Amino acid sequence: MSLPVQDISFEVNGNRAKVKVSPVARLSSVLRDELGLTGTKVGCDAGDCGACTVLVDGAPVCSCLVPAAQAKGASVTTVEGLANGHLSSLQKSFLAHGAAQCGICTPGLLVSAMALLESNPHPCETEVADALGGVLCRCTGYRRIIQAVMAAPRFHNLPDSMPEIGKAVGASPIRLDGIPKVDGSERFGADETPDGALAVVAIRSPHWHAAFAFGDLDAYVAAQPGVAAVFTARDIPGRNRFGVIAAYADQPALADGVARFRGEAVALVAGEKAAIEELDLAAFPIEWTPLPHMLDPVEARREGAELIHAARPGNILAQGAVERGDPEAALARAAVVASAEIETSFVEHAYIEPEAGSAWMDSDTVVVRACTQSAAIDRDDTATVLGLPPERVRIIPTATGGGFGSKLDVSVQPLIGLVALKTGRPARMVYSRQESMMSTTKRHPARMRAAIGADASGKVAGMVFEGDFNTGAYASWGPTVANRVPVHASGPYLTPNYRALGRAVHTNGPVSGAFRGFGVPQATIMQEALYDELAMKLGIDRLEFRLRNALRDGDSTVTGQHLASGVGIEACLESLKPHWERAQAEARAANARDGQSRRGIGIASCWYGCGNTSLPNPSTMRIGISADGAVVLHQGAIDIGQGSNTVIAQIAADALGLPLAKFRLVGADTALTPDAGKTSASRQTFVSGKAAQKAATALREAILRFANVSAAGRLQLDGAALTVSEGEATRRIDLASLPPDALGYAFSAQESYDPPTLPLDAKGQGVPYAVYGYGAQLVELEVDMALGTVRLIKITAAHDVGRAVNPLLVQGQVEGGIAQGIGLALMEEYIPGRTENLHDYLIPTIGDVPPIETIIVEVPDPEGPFGAKGLGEHVLIPTAPAILNAIRDATGVLVTKVPATPSRVLAAIRSKEPTP
Repeated sequence: MSLPVQDISFEVNGNRAKVKVSPVARLSSVLRDELGLTGTKVGCDAGDCGACTVLVDGAPVCSCLVPAAQAKGASVTTVEGLANGHLSSLQKSFLAHGAAQCGICTPGLLVSAMALLESNPHPCETEVADALGGVLCRCTGYRRIIQAVMAAPRFHNLPDSMPEIGKAVGASPIRLDGIPKVDGSERFGADETPDGALAVVAIRSPHWHAAFAFGDLDAYVAAQPGVAAVFTARDIPGRNRFGVIAAYADQPALADGVARFRGEAVALVAGEKAAIEELDLAAFPIEWTPLPHMLDPVEARREGAELIHAARPGNILAQGAVERGDPEAALARAAVVASAEIETSFVEHAYIEPEAGSAWMDSDTVVVRACTQSAAIDRDDTATVLGLPPERVRIIPTATGGGFGSKLDVSVQPLIGLVALKTGRPARMVYSRQESMMSTTKRHPARMRAAIGADASGKVAGMVFEGDFNTGAYASWGPTVANRVPVHASGPYLTPNYRALGRAVHTNGPVSGAFRGFGVPQATIMQEALYDELAMKLGIDRLEFRLRNALRDGDSTVTGQHLASGVGIEACLESLKPHWERAQAEARAANARDGQSRRGIGIASCWYGCGNTSLPNPSTMRIGISADGAVVLHQGAIDIGQGSNTVIAQIAADALGLPLAKFRLVGADTALTPDAGKTSASRQTFVSGKAAQKAATALREAILRFANVSAAGRLQLDGAALTVSEGEATRRIDLASLPPDALGYAFSAQESYDPPTLPLDAKGQGVPYAVYGYGAQLVELEVDMALGTVRLIKITAAHDVGRAVNPLLVQGQVEGGIAQGIGLALMEEYIPGRTENLHDYLIPTIGDVPPIETIIVEVPDPEGPFGAKGLGEHVLIPTAPAILNAIRDATGVLVTKVPATPSRVLAAIRSKEPTP
């Protein structure tokens, strides 16, 4: 029973505010829902993430924990109040340092930092970390944030960062979508509520596997004031199946009679906001009959095990394999062989923004506005579920507060679309933190076995690998993981004899999907651990061992793909040499001192194929020049914080020959932008960037033809006048006088790009990717030998990006990927039913990420735009293996269950101690 509402007055951002709300209403809800100050974000409603931080009488508090009555008479400052009509020096510093990526946590960080700077204008790094320790960020890795706060006092004016004509690629301008991220105006999925919208909540299974039957739903609706309707699988007008890979689509929008995992949605309740907030979901009329369940792939693969999907024998969703040469014979004649079994865990994406969005009818079209990583996938899956042609579903993405792969799969989209279609009223749905964590996809747990052999000179002779990946109850990206892992499990090394097998196995666990690397980070943990063991057995320096085996131009991969050029792993490893030598010397000196801690250093490499594996992977870009002289880029590659809005525009600017400052973006919208493909697999800079380069080049050529000048012509925009000059000749084109083309522009072009790949044959031979990215990382750490705790000292990361289109954004991606790799290695373990919040599920905080030194390596690939390669995925891949190798260097033991928690590290240390 809610308390009666009261009049509560307080000051907000210098203005008097008066609201009529319950005295126990959350201050965060009052600010957002009553006052429209949506810059204050809500990530957990439990005080765990800090996104909702505001100042109350100058002190930072989690507004989700503050009752409205407590704010009575107080002075409240939100992110909207930091600027006072112009950006503060702190906000400017965040922009200049690239400290805001997706932007969902940025308001909480800014407000917390402002409180610190008010009392301590020149804080040190430790003081910044202490002050911001209560705010979680999943994107940045925190290092840019610390730098931005420490530098804030000198940022009275933003530097002019817009590059000159022809110099956009390689520059680091302020990101084009940056200001809304720091002033509180960015709109995420939960930040919009259409007038008259019904609130929607899902009824979810509390069981791993259960049959269910509904009671009298009509009577239930009639007895609930404010509830408009209940929807079940019977109400779905289309095909009740969705999936990111059409051939494997198997997940119902609402389960029909049987739920296959904990958290699966079985029904929707739609009603007025107040009624839904007061609803007791435990009173919903449903009867559950728990069924036997399997959570372990070993159990699921046993002969006679119950099939989770009748058409998938042995509970195998998909299997991928690569075979080359005779690996058994190579291992038999090898001078040394290293082998191991390693297991990894479920890992939660833990983006700070839970899934949210709204839907409404526009004539006969369902419009969905929600957070996502792929507008086209959302449109197609939602249309399938609703029984509509794709052109009658429009997806308008909001800003996305982190994705990392999970927001490739639909979440709220078909559900709110169903309510809007059935009721004719707008619908809005916001997942709670628990809902988000229990119902969305995870990184695949892996159980892997492998052996690698090398000859006496330290050259790898052969490798065998086998891995079972727990794909959970439904397909999602399981087939992609099963097929990508065997291609990559060799690492970026020449391996003449090779066999790798990857299986995606169904269980009743959470659905496993895409998560920054598609299984490659797990496989790399295994491969890099064995490389360390081989080097130690042979008495060869671990870095040198990797250099002896590194792929080089002219080599062939395990799939038989000839790498003619652009292979950058040797350059990455070479760039780490001086850091490796210094770290070794410092470790020897540290370990010579008596003490409880031991210093260790570790190294690991990676490679990553950019884009889909041997499948079509197109992107289309459109660019036009308007009658008023704006360069309009229809950019459908969704920016989830990685910077595609800026990077793709930089590429287009240089290809067109006009300044970046003239560009205006039309963001992803299935009605306004061509399909740029999904934001995943490190493909947007490479694939969409190439499409933008082609479109801009085509537009430039069209203008030059119109002006009758050669390719050497120069373009200049001055208002509505476009000047084309060559030598002494100049032609001035009055854009407003030209008849608009079919797209409404004076000049426009649209081009597509699909990377050239070839299918893999029965033995996995072929050309799975057109471009690979490469990297290597060096980790320095200390292990407390009595407690098993690990303290990271420094990470040095060398990554080959082909061409750094925007070096500042490259550094941000590297640091953010490393932070997630730290979590994978040391702390992150999603346990269904136990860690469904950000208190029990641990992710790295600002104090967990050590100093990071980024070395940008540029080995251009001729296929990429201006030589650029993808980056987002492979920055995470080497981190965990390098940390685990450093732990072994310090302790002498390999931790074979990841994450390497203190208890596991300590157990491994004790396992090598002689028994008394």
